[in-house]
Amino acid sequence: LGVAQRHRLADRFPLVVGNLNGAPAGLRYRANRISLARALRLERDRTATARLNADGRHQAIRRMHRLAALMRPERQILAFDPAGHGRVAEVLGDLDRAQRISVIVPGVDTHLLTFQRTSRKYSAPAGMAESLYAAERAAAPRTRTAVIAWADYTAPAGVGMDSATGRLAEGGAVRLAALAEALPGTAEVALFCHSYGSVVCGVAARRLPARVTDIAVAGSPGMRAASVTELGARARVWAMRDGDDWIEVVPHLEVGGLGHGEDPVAPEFGARVMSAAGAIGHSGYFEPGTESVVNFAEIGVGAYDGVSCATDGDSCRRDIYGEAAA
Repeated sequence: LGVAQRHRLADRFPLVVGNLNGAPAGLRYRANRISLARALRLERDRTATARLNADGRHQAIRRMHRLAALMRPERQILAFDPAGHGRVAEVLGDLDRAQRISVIVPGVDTHLLTFQRTSRKYSAPAGMAESLYAAERAAAPRTRTAVIAWADYTAPAGVGMDSATGRLAEGGAVRLAALAEALPGTAEVALFCHSYGSVVCGVAARRLPARVTDIAVAGSPGMRAASVTELGARARVWAMRDGDDWIEVVPHLEVGGLGHGEDPVAPEFGARVMSAAGAIGHSGYFEPGTESVVNFAEIGVGAYDGVSCATDGDSCRRDIYGEAAA
């Protein structure tokens, strides 16, 4: 299609075009800006006319603020769906020209309202992406990188039954694999999967395209596999966990569909275990200046010699330039 035809489609069917894997990134940004504007108008109208209680009005105002923030001129929204709690994905950098692409897959309680935060900024997907993008540029200034904050799946709400099973991870894995298949260009891709996001990445591992060279998990409850071999991933598999992360006390087992299997930082699992020095608790892995986000950045730009292992020596980097699989 010509440029004018593409724009007409985006203007007429923004929710379709804005979420269409394989469509040009710039066209998706345009379509999603239109969808965001429509959603914001609807929310304003609803707030003005509907009889909302105090909590309902508070949530509506929060939603309007979030929609308005996503519409800022500098933001590149790759996916947006206002249905339910809302899904969104944002790109930092030039996705079309990137030589390396990083995708952040977040965990529980991820939706439109929690996509970014003012307090604890780097515990939310938008802040995670901002920190990782800055760290990658510092690690390799001459490498063209792009980072995607990918909150485009239905995540569990809180630490309940959904977070203890793989049901939502199955749906997320299908969406994640479709994204990876449809990314523009030939750039290598690394996934950075936090908390329940690592369950999504584990389920998706065997169906990911070969361009996904690395899967790195942090604060993982398990990847629904007993070992890297069982994952069936062609990618290198990395893992880290901060010493103050409460996820350590979660039983790493799977019984009758409950639980997510072996601990990814356990030697028996076989992942490349990195240092998480400086990270604070379960949500602090992307804090600027931490060894955890620096390690993520080194993986993201393919500078594996710069990755710090969890133990002394280079055990996590051994044979790194051999087969992609760990």
